[in-house]
Amino acid sequence: MTTDAAARKRVAALYLELGRQGMCSASSGNVSLRHGKAMLITASGVSAELTTPETIATMTLDGDTIAGPRPSSEWHLHAAIHQNFPAATCVVHTHSDAATALACLNEGLPEFHYMLAGFGGTIRCAPYETFGTQALADVTIAALKGRSACLLANHGMVVFGRDTAQALSQAVLLETLCRQYLLARSAGTVRLLTSAEMRAARERFKDYGPRKAGRARK
Repeated sequence: MTTDAAARKRVAALYLELGRQGMCSASSGNVSLRHGKAMLITASGVSAELTTPETIATMTLDGDTIAGPRPSSEWHLHAAIHQNFPAATCVVHTHSDAATALACLNEGLPEFHYMLAGFGGTIRCAPYETFGTQALADVTIAALKGRSACLLANHGMVVFGRDTAQALSQAVLLETLCRQYLLARSAGTVRLLTSAEMRAARERFKDYGPRKAGRARK
């Protein structure tokens, strides 16, 4: 089992990397990692570059701080995702440029690219609610049904993964897809994939990724 110190280090490293990649600016955005029956979450008002393992808070999924500084104001959102989605070991919330721009149009991301199959399909946009509230957590859970990511109207994005590496990868991918969609739409009418084309992509994703040693390629 991952030690508390090692888990804190991973959370801090993830937030720092999001900052390095331009996915977070100042203290916007936050990340969490499920740890036993609790979660580790970035602190309120601490920027990515100033985040260290010591600035990571430990809290219950009911909102009680166990150790560390004051947790992110978005702890309701993180706790709700951890409680409702067993696959959500790590949660990333950012205000990255392209995803936030699309969210400010109050639009989701349609199935214009087969890589959306990796998120479960169309990326929904949850309706606007005040940040740091249970109301925001509730609409986010609804938007995430059957998905591993969503946009938050006039706010940003949320993604989750099985670990910090996958959550980072998925957040960067979602930002890239949002940027590509906005670029394509600015140039003309975007062709969306058909249901059959997306079904074929989902089938391919079932066998996507690194293979175990000794497994033959098809």
